[in-house]
Amino acid sequence: MPTPEIQALNRSVIEEFRASNGTVTHPRLKDAQLVLLTTTGARTGQSRTTPLAYFSDGPGRIVLWASAMAAPVHPAWYHNLAADPHVTIELGTDAGTVERFAATAATATGAERDRLFNVLAASRPEITAHQGRTARQIPLVVVLYQR
Repeated sequence: MPTPEIQALNRSVIEEFRASNGTVTHPRLKDAQLVLLTTTGARTGQSRTTPLAYFSDGPGRIVLWASAMAAPVHPAWYHNLAADPHVTIELGTDAGTVERFAATAATATGAERDRLFNVLAASRPEITAHQGRTARQIPLVVVLYQR
C-alpha cells in the first residue's frame, strides 16, 4: 500500500491530468509520458486509479513497469491487474484531450520481457538501476487497447 504522501501525490496528479488534458506539471513527472490506469481491487472489488509512466510499443499497445521504486514487493496496482486483467486507461492525445479506453493487461515473459526491458533501459536507465536494487524481477505489463 502506498504511503499517505504517495497517495496524496497520486490524487493530485490524477486531478491535474484530467483537468489539464493529460498534462502534469509536477517537477518529477512533467517530462514523463503518463497514463492513468484503473484496475479493480483484488480484495475490495473497488476501482483504483494510479498514474504511471509508460512507453508505446506499437499501435494500441503500451508498456508499464511495476517497479514501485525498487520496493521488495510488487505495487498494489500490479496485484490488482494480475487478479483481473481488464483495466481502463486514460491517455493524453496530441490534440490536447484525454481519451479513455477499455484494455487488457498481461505480464510480459521470456524473450518478450527481455526485449521490452532493453527498450525501457535504453530510454529510462534509472529503471535498470531499480532492477539492480531489488531481488524480485520487475514485471513489465503490456496493455492492449483499441483506438
